[in-house]
Amino acid sequence: MAANTQQALDFQLYINGEWTPARSGETFDVFNPANGERVARVAKAGSSDVDAAIAAARQTFDSGVWSRRTPQERAAVLNQFARKIVENAQELGYLEVISSGATIRRVSSMDIMGSAFVMQQSAGFALEYCYVNHLGPGIGAPSNNQVWREPLGVVAAITPWNFPMILAMWKLAPALAMGNSVVVKPATYTPLSTLKLAQLATEAGIPPGVFNVVAGPGASIGEALVKDPRVDKVAFTGSTEVGQRIMELASGTVKRVTLELGGKSPAIVLPDADLELTIPGLLYGFCLHTGQVCQSGTRILVHDSMYDQVLEGMSQMAAKIKIGNTLDPSTGMGPLVSNQQLDTVLGYIQSGLDEGARLVYGGKRITDSGLDKGHYVEPTIFADVRNDMKIAQEEIFGPVASVIRYSSVEEAIEIANDTIYGLAAGVWSCDVNQALKISRELKAGTVWINDWHAIRPDAPFGGYKQSGFGRELGRQSLDEYSQVKHVHVSLTPELRQRPWASSLF
Repeated sequence: MAANTQQALDFQLYINGEWTPARSGETFDVFNPANGERVARVAKAGSSDVDAAIAAARQTFDSGVWSRRTPQERAAVLNQFARKIVENAQELGYLEVISSGATIRRVSSMDIMGSAFVMQQSAGFALEYCYVNHLGPGIGAPSNNQVWREPLGVVAAITPWNFPMILAMWKLAPALAMGNSVVVKPATYTPLSTLKLAQLATEAGIPPGVFNVVAGPGASIGEALVKDPRVDKVAFTGSTEVGQRIMELASGTVKRVTLELGGKSPAIVLPDADLELTIPGLLYGFCLHTGQVCQSGTRILVHDSMYDQVLEGMSQMAAKIKIGNTLDPSTGMGPLVSNQQLDTVLGYIQSGLDEGARLVYGGKRITDSGLDKGHYVEPTIFADVRNDMKIAQEEIFGPVASVIRYSSVEEAIEIANDTIYGLAAGVWSCDVNQALKISRELKAGTVWINDWHAIRPDAPFGGYKQSGFGRELGRQSLDEYSQVKHVHVSLTPELRQRPWASSLF
């Protein structure tokens, strides 16, 4: 399945360590968002394929071929998997770019090595993890008490289209490190890199059935995964609306769920902010991957004293972003993932105009020669935005910033927290102590000071409020993929020494 720019690639499902056609024989097409061309044909999974993938994962987990290996044995294989990712960086990067609309510059510099590093980091955490905790002396007769951490079983990972490879890895790495088996359902727009990862996992020594991939529509196969009683946990990244549906479906079998959902992250610019750093940082915050990032800094709160200056600086900086061919290393921003997403973003821009926001930059689809067949939109900056406007409250998932004026720090904090979301937030200031005080008041799972999108594999990531629950990355992520068991061993053979004996007999 080598990269080929002339002919569409063919991918089958990956079940039990083998490429497997869909039992129905159906396929679906994957298109390049940059030019609308068909780049791949992928087997379209149905309910019987999902059943086969879950059965393979269940049987493999129960066999102990992976789940009962020592942490050292699993870590060695996961490190080999990370090396395979680096060795196949060119193909993985190509597959990511032609399906997601990501730029090759970003994928090459961030996503490939980031995916490998997350796997290595999880392997390292697995070696240090406390699998057995010995409790101290208790009340009553002598006993030995231990708390064990064990793998959950079968994990269904439902991943989004914006960062298909690295967000799959955020779930795969801790799940595999703890000994679970996984069935991944990638987004229909972007299944290619995930399917390739499954092949590389087998080549690295992960046993067949541990990492399976079924591609197809979320409304059918995604829901089948969530409802199946053989699945012990669902890990989902996507919209809050779909996350609510997953919680509802998972309740039928009372299975574990972690959700990483939407965001409308505020960036507070204090009067003492260094604008030479802040303005490029604000653009990076809402234009990275064409704004299709859950933690994008799309609500920019600026003090009265510098409001016009920041707007002018942002507009000038936005004009410097090169928009174009995603395979060109000089391109800074690519297209939206689909025509549907383009229509959604343009609809929000019109909503901003209708509600009275002032458009100071961008706002239009790009139809320049060479880009007219792609889903390109200009970086868009709105001024005079009220926090109750639709563009300030709803997640747009495009490069659209709402710049909101404030007069006091207390007002800025109130506006920042006035949202159903709580994924990320940020403060731009030369006074780090002041920024830290503000950070304590912000209701968000991650707060950046004088930076944005600074995600580390050793730091937990997740949201407050309707941005979801559970954490990915960091040592805490291994807790999300393990079960707790208390084991009690009585150390006295005599009935009279048991405190419960006198209460019943």
